Amino acid sequence: MALFKERLLIGQYYPADSPIHRLNAKAKILATLIYMIAIFVVNNWYGWGAMTVLTVAAVVTSRVPFSAVWRGLKIIIFFALLTLVLNSFVYPGEQVWDWGFASVSLEGFIYGLAMALRLLLLVIFASLLTLTTAPIALTDGLEGLLKPFRRIGVPAHEIAMVMSIALRFIPTILEEFDRIILAQRARGASVSQGNLLKRIRALIPMLVPLFVSAFHRAEEMADAMEAKCYHGGAGRTKWKITPWRPCDTLLLLLFILLLAAAIFSRSLA
Repeated sequence: MALFKERLLIGQYYPADSPIHRLNAKAKILATLIYMIAIFVVNNWYGWGAMTVLTVAAVVTSRVPFSAVWRGLKIIIFFALLTLVLNSFVYPGEQVWDWGFASVSLEGFIYGLAMALRLLLLVIFASLLTLTTAPIALTDGLEGLLKPFRRIGVPAHEIAMVMSIALRFIPTILEEFDRIILAQRARGASVSQGNLLKRIRALIPMLVPLFVSAFHRAEEMADAMEAKCYHGGAGRTKWKITPWRPCDTLLLLLFILLLAAAIFSRSLA
């Protein structure tokens, strides 16, 4: 039974036949970057509502099950709630609750709620990039975007390969962590009982075999790449090339308009 792998969306790929899956990887990467900028530019509830509708529409269009998205948000929801609580106590403003040394402000609660919403939307939309893009297509897309920087000595292919491997290793490492936890449970160890501090202490001894396994996998991958005579991107060709279509251009134009609308609404506030 998977414990941690299903709780993180980033790095996983969900195969499906959807309009978002068929988009060019470069267009999806650029659209994600524009979305990240826009989500921090927006500073009113109308904008956050529009970003929420856009994110939900993207999830529906991608045909990724909401159950999978919900499982992947359980860890992020904890940090979102922590952000809400901390801002409620720290952010200055009109006090609505006072308890000696601690007090909650209305402005802090609203600001914390906005930051928590930003975090959730950011993780969901960024996760759609890996959920709807195959690893090879993601590598090719990153390489294509970095290709113009080759003129100034930037190793575009190597950077794209490293980023792609890092993203794909996330679910692999989490799966290995699941196996270690199940092995420890079979030996009588408990990692799900007690308070939060006890659970963290129970997980610490499992980090050593996790890191050993990660380094071992990295070494095996390096040996496999050397055995296949991998020497970087020089002279390499691509077996499958996804063409740039009008829908990709339309996607970028829509997100550029979204960013422009976010900047305009911020200037009016």
